[in-house]
Amino acid sequence: MDIKTRIKITDRLITRITRYIASLVIIVGTFWGMHTLWMYWKYEQTNDAQVQEYINPVISRVGGYLTEVRFEENQLVNKGDTLLVVDNREYTYDQATTAAEIAKQYAQINELEARQYTLKQTAAAASSQIQGRESKYRQQELDYNRYKKLYEADAATAQMLEEKQAQVNMGQSEWRSSVENAKAATAGISDIEAQKQVIQKEISRLQELEKYKNLNVGYTVITAPYRGRMGKRSVDLGQMISLGEVLTYMVNDETPKWIVANYKETQIRNIQVGDEVDVAVDAYPDTDFKGKVISIAPATGSSFSLLPPDNATGNFVKIVQRIPVRIEIVSPAHAEDLLKAGMNANVYISKNQIHGK
Repeated sequence: MDIKTRIKITDRLITRITRYIASLVIIVGTFWGMHTLWMYWKYEQTNDAQVQEYINPVISRVGGYLTEVRFEENQLVNKGDTLLVVDNREYTYDQATTAAEIAKQYAQINELEARQYTLKQTAAAASSQIQGRESKYRQQELDYNRYKKLYEADAATAQMLEEKQAQVNMGQSEWRSSVENAKAATAGISDIEAQKQVIQKEISRLQELEKYKNLNVGYTVITAPYRGRMGKRSVDLGQMISLGEVLTYMVNDETPKWIVANYKETQIRNIQVGDEVDVAVDAYPDTDFKGKVISIAPATGSSFSLLPPDNATGNFVKIVQRIPVRIEIVSPAHAEDLLKAGMNANVYISKNQIHGK
């Protein structure tokens, strides 16, 4: 067989193979196109979807030096487990000072009560003297009047009358002194009672302050607020932390995960709360996840941004907006263990649910 014949045979073989490959590509492309069109006709779908869960910061409520760090990155912790311990000596001393001030106020109340008891005894003694001294004074006044009549009848001397006058004056002075002593003791009792009320108010204030100081002592031990996994650890022993500082992040395992699918505004008319959802997670292409729509955002995603666009400035360019749709995963049962926050997913919602087909 000569060279020309072999070339012709080779060309025919290549042409035949090329025709087969082209036919196969056309068939595959046709089926793929038909499948894609069918999917777009049957489902509202988007690949702008991510797995989400609550990731909360662990924030210090007091400042100070860290004396203990009891967790590692990615560690599973239970609710109430100690994560960090802050040096609490300053807060303990502060709390003890407040407790001592309360004890001092109670001591002052005891002292005032002792003085009040003394004044009550004084008032009682003065009150008991008033009646006796008043009776004595009245009797002396009667004697004086009798002697005055005798003096006017020349039956008594002026000296005797003067002595009776002096006795009357002395009796009146003693009687009035008892009255004033009783009034002063009674006023002193009322004054001490008012002082006690002021101190009681101060004790109430200090007791509330002590509760606050006790809270600060408790805040020096930072515990896990729920069961979950720890995020990146960025603190270490001896580090000075301040009030309100974010120390680490914690993923909440007590609440279910969900998916937020950002659908185009032109798709949202075919989606309603309660619709069943098919989810394909990029990390697990062989696992079928099922869910349902539990809520639709009341506004577009850009409306919730820090600086929402203002189309009134005259530089308007129409862009299709996205509306977040929240989806709850209902199956498989171990989906919570598989899914991690931030994973990408494709979401498919059947239009037939809305159209009733």
